[in-house]
Amino acid sequence: MTKRLIAGTALALMAATAVSAQAGITTTTYGGAFGEAMNESRAKPFAAETGIPAMMVDNSDPPAKLKAEVEAGNVTGNVFDVEQSDVIRLCDEGLIEPIDPAMLAPGADGSTAEDDYLPQALHECATAIMVWATVIAYDAGAFDTAPTKVADFFDLENFPGKRGIIKRPKYALEFALLGDGVAPDEVYDVLSTPEGVDRAFAKLESIKDQVVWWEAGAQAPQLLADGEVAMTLAYNGRIFDAMVGEGKDFGFVWDGANLDMDYWVIPKGAPNMEAAQKFIAFASDPARQADLSKYIAYGPPRKSAAPSVGTYKDGTTEMAPYLPTTPENAESALVNDAGFWADHGTELTERFNAWLAG
Repeated sequence: MTKRLIAGTALALMAATAVSAQAGITTTTYGGAFGEAMNESRAKPFAAETGIPAMMVDNSDPPAKLKAEVEAGNVTGNVFDVEQSDVIRLCDEGLIEPIDPAMLAPGADGSTAEDDYLPQALHECATAIMVWATVIAYDAGAFDTAPTKVADFFDLENFPGKRGIIKRPKYALEFALLGDGVAPDEVYDVLSTPEGVDRAFAKLESIKDQVVWWEAGAQAPQLLADGEVAMTLAYNGRIFDAMVGEGKDFGFVWDGANLDMDYWVIPKGAPNMEAAQKFIAFASDPARQADLSKYIAYGPPRKSAAPSVGTYKDGTTEMAPYLPTTPENAESALVNDAGFWADHGTELTERFNAWLAG
């Protein structure tokens, strides 16, 4: 009887483990070229190594989806990709789980995660996925002389054509001030004043009738490809993918690049929590982070991962010149201030939406 009970318990545990593994996890990202890169560099290797299925889900606004699921008490996603300002807000609101740095992989040189990650890359509720940039991208065939600076984006006389801008105040307002001559290290000081906000909106107003607004990252390269815009703000990885992966005749400008990070977070009450934590630990490995650059032009957030960055998946294109973390590309960059947007995001979004409707 005892042997049968023990055997039955063991079988039940094995079955439960198998069911848990088969249940797998879903990872919600912003999709497009980035979603495909995450699938190749994270989801597929994770599933192969652990036996836990991992599915990437595209969404144009993962933080909003996460918030809606948690507040409704119906959490279906396991891991979400969100931006830094969203990490601060979601953590403050108690909508995401804490992440212990001790669960993350050590550095390639044996250093701890705390020592190896770049500044701002670790948060009590999140860990950075990669470093990316919002840049100016353009149709190389649209101009006799290529644009080289942010001011060119607002110069409709010398660089005619429609402009694409992300439909949110974050990135749009910073670019407006950069285009109006504000130095990168002064942008948030200026934007913290009523006069600075007015100045940013005035600069956007100067080209408003020539703007095509986009919301999902995949739209920016498509607008260029379709000839709907001659120049657009875009995520550098999306533009690289279109240029090198699809052969599009695009170019982009590093001047005024807005550097930011995306982060992994786990929603409060997520199902299959153990598998979600395993995925984040797996994805934190420096070699895995460097491997992402094989598929898209985003830089690793760990110092020890940088030496392992090699070529694109075509085997010939060196990736370092295309990464926002490469020193020469970051010389005139703006580092996004997540704290600023956590404090002022709501009021500026309200004004931005009212301005759009006006």
